[in-house]
Amino acid sequence: MRRDGKTYREILLTVPVAKSTLSEWFKSVELAKSQKQRLTQKRLASAQRGANKRRENRIAEIAKLNSQGIKKVGKLSERELWLIGTALHWAEGSKQRESSRSAGLIFTNSDPNMLVVFLAWLKVLGVKKEDRVFELYVHTDRRSEVLKFKQWWAKQLGIKVSDFFGVYYKQGKILTNRKNTADLYHGLIRIRVRSSTSLHRQVNGWIEGIVRQ
Repeated sequence: MRRDGKTYREILLTVPVAKSTLSEWFKSVELAKSQKQRLTQKRLASAQRGANKRRENRIAEIAKLNSQGIKKVGKLSERELWLIGTALHWAEGSKQRESSRSAGLIFTNSDPNMLVVFLAWLKVLGVKKEDRVFELYVHTDRRSEVLKFKQWWAKQLGIKVSDFFGVYYKQGKILTNRKNTADLYHGLIRIRVRSSTSLHRQVNGWIEGIVRQ
């Protein structure tokens, strides 16, 4: 059976002995190239089935946890969204330096979900749509795909392609150890709020309030 290219699992179905016993028996068994190829193919197929099963389990677990998370969070109040947006800007938004006399509200990111939450926060703050400025940052080696990136971002953020104020190009290639490369790369979005120096100072006051509490 071994010389026919049967795997240990297949042989054990007919000869119910310990796997270690089979291993001892087969020490002197020479296999032909075609038999070795069959065994290799069987091992690869088994490994692929295992990988597929683990992937299915992982996807199912993520879906379950996402569903539980949505239920646990529930509907956000305006105050909760206000606090979330303030913390979000604190982490990823523009900073007001003591040496700078004025600095507007700016938020830069490549995560569409984070940008959607930021836009919802601006709405809570009463920022008008015409005061929002959208800018796209793209690596120079992806310059030819700018229109495609604009269309992708417009769909993600619920805006129009014409809403983009400008496109800026970053020198150099994307680092190979980054995850958002190839089809996952869509550039970087920067959202500026016009005439927002006072609002930015107000946001910094809210951040100070969070720290004090």
